[in-house]
Amino acid sequence: MHKLKQIPEDFIVKEISHPIIDNNGQYAYFLLRKKNYNTLDAARKIADKLRIKEKNIGFAGSKDRNAVTEQKISVFRGKKDFENINFKDIELKYLGSGNEPISLGDLEGNEFEITIRNLSNNEASKIRNSEGKKILMPNLFGPQRFSKSNHLVGKAIIKKDFKKAVELILESNNDFSNEINEHLRKHKNDFVVALKKVPLKLVRLYVHSYQSFIFNETIRQFLGKNNKNYLKNKNIKIKNIKTPVVGFGTIFNNKKIEKIINKIMENEKITPRDFIIKAIPELSQEGAERKLFIQNKGFKVIELDKDELNKDRNKIKISFSLPKGSYATVFVENLFRS
Repeated sequence: MHKLKQIPEDFIVKEISHPIIDNNGQYAYFLLRKKNYNTLDAARKIADKLRIKEKNIGFAGSKDRNAVTEQKISVFRGKKDFENINFKDIELKYLGSGNEPISLGDLEGNEFEITIRNLSNNEASKIRNSEGKKILMPNLFGPQRFSKSNHLVGKAIIKKDFKKAVELILESNNDFSNEINEHLRKHKNDFVVALKKVPLKLVRLYVHSYQSFIFNETIRQFLGKNNKNYLKNKNIKIKNIKTPVVGFGTIFNNKKIEKIINKIMENEKITPRDFIIKAIPELSQEGAERKLFIQNKGFKVIELDKDELNKDRNKIKISFSLPKGSYATVFVENLFRS
């Protein structure tokens, strides 16, 4: 079985984004290079160290903890000398300033350099022989989107079971336990405000994770046993199918997908209107669309060698880029199926 992310340096991600720099704005732009932190945790660490509000740090996409990643961030009224402050496993490089914050989605895509380990000779050869190909793949959300229980927290929020959401957060994340427990000690059943002790960006991520769970299940059911037939289909209409990321404003353009999603929501005991969250309006989700299939760009093999971490096995280092919101882990898994 192949292995990913045995060490952080096995998984290198560089964000493709181009904020407009005019050196006059209120937002300072930095290149953030990190490992052993996801982006939310890194932003929290930076905010604490610089004694600024976490909400003043903007970023375009969340990057994984178990990787070496580069992405651009904005800091409201940030200063160039922020780059001189030392952080363990975090580096900041000042790029200039501009008039707009960097927000979620403000990127074109990501470039990846990934080492896949513990490969047999046949597995390594199969990947090498795929070099240069544009590989069509289902646009699933990757496992890091869900972590241990992210989508379960999101489901509890959508079902307005804020008590369960808080309990799941306390089980899986110690970063906010003191604030949550202190509030509940004073206000025993006030789980809505207890949930607000968690940064809004993270709580939104929980809700997005549940939407992603529904999306992935929709793709799996839509493709079913015909997965390979769809991937080999040359019909451009097939490749351009879009699938709803369900929310309160979801509109369906494909009857088969509509039927699948309605059945999933029936099993989950929810409706699109449940994505309106009156108790915390900023968590309400209108929904969106996401391509059912995507293709890589620039796929090439950088190195094929013996794996020094796994005896008598091979490793292969590859590079490629993917559109924003698409997952390299899903691309790698698809290499072994194509």
